[in-house]
Amino acid sequence: MRGYRGIKYTLFICCYVFWVVSAGLIAVGIYAKIAKEKDVVDTLTVDPALLLIVVGSVTFLITFLGCFGALRNATCLLKTFLAILVAIVLLQIAAGVVGYLFTDMVMERTEQLMMKAIVRYREDPDLENAIDFIQKKFQCCGVESYKDWSQNVYFECSDTNPSLEACGVPFSCCVNLQNQTVLDTMCGYGVQELEETSAAEDVYTMGCLEKTIWWVKNNLLLVGGLSTGLLLLEVCMIGLAAAQISWIKKVQKRERENSVRSQWERKDSYWFPAFADFDDE
Repeated sequence: MRGYRGIKYTLFICCYVFWVVSAGLIAVGIYAKIAKEKDVVDTLTVDPALLLIVVGSVTFLITFLGCFGALRNATCLLKTFLAILVAIVLLQIAAGVVGYLFTDMVMERTEQLMMKAIVRYREDPDLENAIDFIQKKFQCCGVESYKDWSQNVYFECSDTNPSLEACGVPFSCCVNLQNQTVLDTMCGYGVQELEETSAAEDVYTMGCLEKTIWWVKNNLLLVGGLSTGLLLLEVCMIGLAAAQISWIKKVQKRERENSVRSQWERKDSYWFPAFADFDDE
């Protein structure tokens, strides 16, 4: 019985932690959506707030099944939770295999998504903040180079562009931004008209796609450790859910057997006294 309680409450605690985290993600996503301008058009691929809400909602529902099923010994909920978790693990493994076998296709798709984000840079405050964070964190600019910002209508480098930011890049591309005490949002103006060697004095010229790949390669142990840890935790939760389901079934089977045995004993108690009285006569 102690082993069963250990399995039950360990599964409940694991699901509860993910449940609280997913609720936090939903809250942050909803707050970001409310704080946005109402005329912003959202898409799941490039909207961080919408992505947080969707991921948080899915995780919330899945972990709710695990929490409630573990606490109430509900095999139906536990089986649903187990099936969904197995499907997620299989999808993660499949995504890793596909990413390894079709690296070029994945990179091309990633490049397209990043370029789409650049095009919508000024349309979504959350997306704008996310891009600025990435460019400052990885010290990069654009997707492949700083001239990719010409794909944005505000930074397009053409004579017909009336924007004050024409031929420029966002301030998050600037090299000396970290050493400045006063934020200079005009530091990237006009750098697209410069050659790469000249532009490198003011802004980062390497694209964020290459810098991200470089960062992943130099932090393989960290990335691999986090991925493996998450996968092992999911496998552990699958094992706990399967163990609790098996234990519940054993208890239910034992109760049925005891119920049948008690019924036979009651029947015997009705028959044997009658036979005893007949023998006495």
